[in-house]
Amino acid sequence: MPLRLGRRTYADDALLVMAIINRTPDSFYDKGATFADEAALAAVDRAIAAGADLVDIGGVKAGPGDDVDATEEIRRVAPFVVAVRAAHPDLVLSVDTWRADVARVCLAEGADVVNDAWGGVDPELAGVAAAAGAAIVCTHVGRAAPRTRPHRVAYDDVVADVVATTIALADQAVAAGVAAESVLIDPGHDFGKNTWHSLEVTRRLTELVATGWPVLVSLSNKDFVGETLDRAVPDRLTGTLATTAVSAWLGAKVFRAHNVQETRETLDMVAAIKGDRPPAATRRGLA
Repeated sequence: MPLRLGRRTYADDALLVMAIINRTPDSFYDKGATFADEAALAAVDRAIAAGADLVDIGGVKAGPGDDVDATEEIRRVAPFVVAVRAAHPDLVLSVDTWRADVARVCLAEGADVVNDAWGGVDPELAGVAAAAGAAIVCTHVGRAAPRTRPHRVAYDDVVADVVATTIALADQAVAAGVAAESVLIDPGHDFGKNTWHSLEVTRRLTELVATGWPVLVSLSNKDFVGETLDRAVPDRLTGTLATTAVSAWLGAKVFRAHNVQETRETLDMVAAIKGDRPPAATRRGLA
């Protein structure tokens, strides 16, 4: 079925860029570069100009760090949702939160998607999304608690666990009232996984695609890329784009990214190779 996010419906062959907008002072990637309102709004404008289809706004760093309660998370995110919605009325807005209370406020202010990056830890979250007519991302985290790093995690078959968990979360979301065409699944690279696990999930991504749920991947500058190539965070773009291209070829649909223009061009190239997108210009050998 076609994917529906907010008022937008996307064709089966669409490859979507979800731009990351961090409303945190301690992001692993940008170190708080978009914590201030003006800088964050400018980042949204740049992302749209670079080809983003939607933006994902997060108010809590994914990894360990200072405690951020629900009140502070709402303070960081909800007014910003209002500002982005006013500036870009037709833009699809996602909120990266595992808390139902935060999602409820942000959806009321104009968000369209709940990106539940911690795998259903709050059982009320899907119902909140359903009540607002919003979409939801169902993520595999290997039963990890929010903001924790994996430690000696093991699976008999990591992909089988990812498939079973995300299908169960997707089914629960639909049972809670979320429209089936507005549910995505995310294998959760790095979350509850070591580098071997994330590489295997990527290699076997077709098994997730075969479930029929649209697959979102969050690959951008992650540790599994850094460890694979022995690169620090500022030097992980090449590995990220290689993984993006492979994931797109294997059937992923939505790509959460820091580097929007590079990701957009990578996806457009894959789409053209697959025959789903014409080249932007065809002069060679024809003039």
